[in-house]
Amino acid sequence: QVQLVESGGGLVQPGGSLRLSCAGSEFTSGDYAIGWFRQAPGKEREGVSCISRSGSITRYVDSVKGRFTISRDGAKNTVYLQMNSLKSEDTAVYYCAASSVYSLNPNFMAYWGQGTQVTVSS
Repeated sequence: QVQLVESGGGLVQPGGSLRLSCAGSEFTSGDYAIGWFRQAPGKEREGVSCISRSGSITRYVDSVKGRFTISRDGAKNTVYLQMNSLKSEDTAVYYCAASSVYSLNPNFMAYWGQGTQVTVSS
């Protein structure tokens, strides 16, 4: 059973930064592509970024390009999402998910973490 645990969320002012972590258990690096998703109140869950099994390919939704960076540390079984220049519209619960498919479509994800709240507010 794959388990994913997110951490690193919190309250930050506009323009600030946060780094989210997604720690995986029961899987070895390279078994799954990993995606970050977010869901704001009253909105559908959307894909933010994903990284391939090898870590060599990444993808971002247009609204975060140039501000967010996804990376993975195989030795630690951890995927990170570095979020810079945060905006109020980035406020949401952020989830990481694992899949054999490299995709930003949440319907293709097989395993999900419990989520971590990110609030961007002054």
